Amino acid sequence: MSRWVFLADPGSYGWAELVEEGRTVWDGIANRAAQGRLRQARRGDPVLIYHTSPDKALVGVARVASDPYPDPGHPDRVVVDLEPVTALHEPLPLDRIREDDVLGDAGFVRMPRVAIHEAPDPVWYRVLELTGTDPGSAVNMDPADAGGP
Repeated sequence: MSRWVFLADPGSYGWAELVEEGRTVWDGIANRAAQGRLRQARRGDPVLIYHTSPDKALVGVARVASDPYPDPGHPDRVVVDLEPVTALHEPLPLDRIREDDVLGDAGFVRMPRVAIHEAPDPVWYRVLELTGTDPGSAVNMDPADAGGP
């Protein structure tokens, strides 16, 4: 199992929409590096959702709900289905992320234009610790109970 950070533009589709819909096709990922990572995602992988501008904060935990499959609109790309798991107990803003010794050098901080990043164990658990989010709920909650920030 891998863990991921998916970047989302809250102005077009963010955490609230994912929670409301309960499941979505995570598409629109054109960057080559991000596509390569998306191809590695597997059903069941946990995902931190990071809202880009104007929020600039980690806001929730989702789960990859399907293995990658061809994007119907762009056959050279893949998509995955994504479902919400739980809102982070409190959003984690970018300024706090940058100040943190563990998170400050994370891929999504260094390369914010790449929409998919791996979240190694130290990053994953540090986010949960800083936000007061229970690690068990971050992987086991029913999507219908995900809530919002």
